[in-house]
Amino acid sequence: MSDQIKHECGIALIRLLKPIEYYKEKYGSWMYGLNRLYLMMEKQHNRGQDGAGVVSVKIDQRPGTEYIFRERSIKQNPIQAIFKNIYGSFDEFTNDDPSKYQDIPWVKDNLPFVGDVYLGHLRYGTFGRNSVDFCHPVMRNNNWKSRNLALAGNFNMTNVDEIFNHLIELGQHPKSYTDTETVLENIGHFLDEENQFLFRKFKNERFTNREISSLIEKNLDIAKIMEQSSKRWDGGYVIAGIIGHGDAFVTRDPWGIRPAFYYKNDEVVVVASERPVIQTAFKVRWNEVNEVQPGHALIIKKDGTVSEEMVRVPHKRLSCSFERIYFSRGSDKMIYNERKRLGELLIPQVMEAVDHDIENTVFSYIPNTAETAFLGMMRGLEKQLNEWKIAKLKELGPDADENEIHKILSMTHRSEKIAVKDVKMRTFITDDDNRDEMVAHVYDVTYGIVQNEKDNLVIIDDSIVRGTTLKQSILKILDRLHPKKIVIVSSAPQIRYPDCYGIDMAKLGDFCAFSAAIQLLKDQGKQKVIDDVYEKCKAQQYLPKEEIVNYVKEIYAGFTDEEVSAKIAKMLTPEDMQAEVQIVYQTVENLHEACPNDRGDWYFTGDYPTPGGNKVVNTAFINYVEGKNQRAY
Repeated sequence: MSDQIKHECGIALIRLLKPIEYYKEKYGSWMYGLNRLYLMMEKQHNRGQDGAGVVSVKIDQRPGTEYIFRERSIKQNPIQAIFKNIYGSFDEFTNDDPSKYQDIPWVKDNLPFVGDVYLGHLRYGTFGRNSVDFCHPVMRNNNWKSRNLALAGNFNMTNVDEIFNHLIELGQHPKSYTDTETVLENIGHFLDEENQFLFRKFKNERFTNREISSLIEKNLDIAKIMEQSSKRWDGGYVIAGIIGHGDAFVTRDPWGIRPAFYYKNDEVVVVASERPVIQTAFKVRWNEVNEVQPGHALIIKKDGTVSEEMVRVPHKRLSCSFERIYFSRGSDKMIYNERKRLGELLIPQVMEAVDHDIENTVFSYIPNTAETAFLGMMRGLEKQLNEWKIAKLKELGPDADENEIHKILSMTHRSEKIAVKDVKMRTFITDDDNRDEMVAHVYDVTYGIVQNEKDNLVIIDDSIVRGTTLKQSILKILDRLHPKKIVIVSSAPQIRYPDCYGIDMAKLGDFCAFSAAIQLLKDQGKQKVIDDVYEKCKAQQYLPKEEIVNYVKEIYAGFTDEEVSAKIAKMLTPEDMQAEVQIVYQTVENLHEACPNDRGDWYFTGDYPTPGGNKVVNTAFINYVEGKNQRAY
């Protein structure tokens, strides 16, 4: 994705099911849990680079000793910073007597972060605020272990106002107006209620207070707590938590918008945002890793029992297709094949764009993350070439000249590494024009491959969101090769609507597809369409989210995809370009063919899975027309 956007966060949860002596004997280190957590977080570094956090809980610590530990960082390499501090603290505790390292009971009782349950988080900040206070895990503290709560998640709620107001109605005073704080206090409230209910129950049965604490820990109904907490949640979420006495859980939204996977055996239970992370960290097969089902909570009790329980009625599965196109690591076998298929399905459009002139077309990709789709595009091109060769050979007949046969068989496509991103260039120039000129040199090109003014140049990208990098940098760079035509191919469809479930795509004015449609309307003297949509949006601004309709679809209704693509190409072509520029987008139909199990496509179609989505797009359009450069949620 040449337009860098921030996106979903990542989680990693580990519950050790054996005493740490077991891991020391089998794996050679009592740091087994910590080491696996570090590996899982590093393997998900792509899911968060603004900050990270870790929390650890020791089970059954004696009173008077710490049992919850947390470390967070927003440094340049936050994961490394966190684990450097954690491992460094071990040395501080054992400096006076290094032999303590071998005393496992002493290690368990005295060293921080030598726990039974671990929860790690990687953060992408979608609101531009990057304080350590915004890093997960967040915590709600209490002197009763079963009322302590540590929470981390990959989520965004569209109706924070409703949840926030409900907390106020309950008598709470939330300390901040964010979805993280609101969800924490929301779950915390029902955790308190469940504790209180069980306390009264066991008190009536004449147990002592001390006995009651243990009984509450054993009988705490996590599924009930999550069912009650999530009733008002409108959004995409995977939320993981640890309760102070040792229970842990991971819950997923009813549409399966955000991803979560788990693996368990008799030694560990682990959860991560991506399947290959677990495969790599624990050396397990693809089919041994399960998906947390939409609307369910994976619950790991203090005694190690594991269950997956329904806490919200599952809806039609609408998992985020952007995970498949770009966000998740391509090392998952299904995602890898789907990305190749996305590239392959583009071939008919690409061939039309170059007038079927394979001989005079060079194929490549930008950035490196588009390589898999490029491989698929080459596979599709190879199939077309083979069909062409078969047809040509049949035309030659049984008495064909050997030279003619050889000429046909030697026909192949020309794929090259055209653009190279040498370094992540930084510039301290503040003047816009000069800064843009420097940014234009982030990529370099391979000279001498493209025939001047004769060859077409086809470049595939994961997606084209804003188009800023294309206009300011990539197209100018590619033009140095003097091709006859440049075709930019997006393996994703046109992004037309804001996301509100975790991806940093919140303002309509940022999307080149939206800008193109608006400009087409103005070019054709149809300002009234824009005004009418605005009036419709204003009229429903204060309606309940369940009654709001996505009228922004009417902005695009009068145009074909090809018309919008042509306008995007015109708008993104720099004034001094010599080559003709065409932009080709994936179709929504092909997207669903390539990714049949993950059909969440609201950013392409405007078909939001939750009512809050329509509320967000409604507000986003009002903000655009009124010139408010702010988020719609």
